[in-house]
Amino acid sequence: MKAIWTGAIGFGLVNIPVKLYSATEESSLDLDMLDKKDHSHIKYKRVNEKTGKEVAWENIVKGYDYDGKYIVLDEKDFEKAMPEKTKILSIDHFVQEDEIDSIYFETPYFLEPQKNGEAPYTLLVEALKKTKMAGVGTFVMRNKEVLGILRPYDNIILFQRIRYDQEIRKTADLSVPKKSVKPAELKMAVTLIEQLSEKFDISAYKNTYSEKLMKVIEAKAKGKKVTAPKLRVAHVKTKDLMEQLKASLSAKKKAS
Repeated sequence: MKAIWTGAIGFGLVNIPVKLYSATEESSLDLDMLDKKDHSHIKYKRVNEKTGKEVAWENIVKGYDYDGKYIVLDEKDFEKAMPEKTKILSIDHFVQEDEIDSIYFETPYFLEPQKNGEAPYTLLVEALKKTKMAGVGTFVMRNKEVLGILRPYDNIILFQRIRYDQEIRKTADLSVPKKSVKPAELKMAVTLIEQLSEKFDISAYKNTYSEKLMKVIEAKAKGKKVTAPKLRVAHVKTKDLMEQLKASLSAKKKAS
């Protein structure tokens, strides 16, 4: 794995030198975009809007439109904004992880100790385990201030990036009319939930779509005709909610 950020965790007056790695990878197939006519690759070019000529990466800079005039920024300018945050992931405080709603959770990263950081790194892991707390902190990565929590995961520290509050859209813009709930329907719905309840096991869930799509690709590569299976949707003809719930419970019992 290649580190995407190098710096230190600021834990009180203790600095723990670390490297940050992406904790996830895609499980979907890597599909290329092709021209329908001759299957040639579609390529994207960085083109100057005035000259129409392609611009090399080394000649591309970043700028901000300030009152109609572009202010060009270089790497040193980004560091000047928060020099301490570019190298220090500072833990501001500790919280119970379940206090954070899952809507805020974003990308996870692994943190690895650098040389001479092993002892304080291990100490922080064990302290987080013992207190069952998570550290909340920020740092600057790729010219953005990142907010997240640090928590133990398989004897290492996981940095779970979380969204800022202003990044979550308000639900007031949605049209969800309030409907009255009948006690009997609620009781039936609770029973259905209880029947479908079991201990969560992430290993039981596999990305099978990519595997099945690969079979379609292999069949087409061999010149075989691929036909989609007919969908059989199980449904109840009645619009009565109580009858639908009863049918759902009955179907669950038969499956068991």
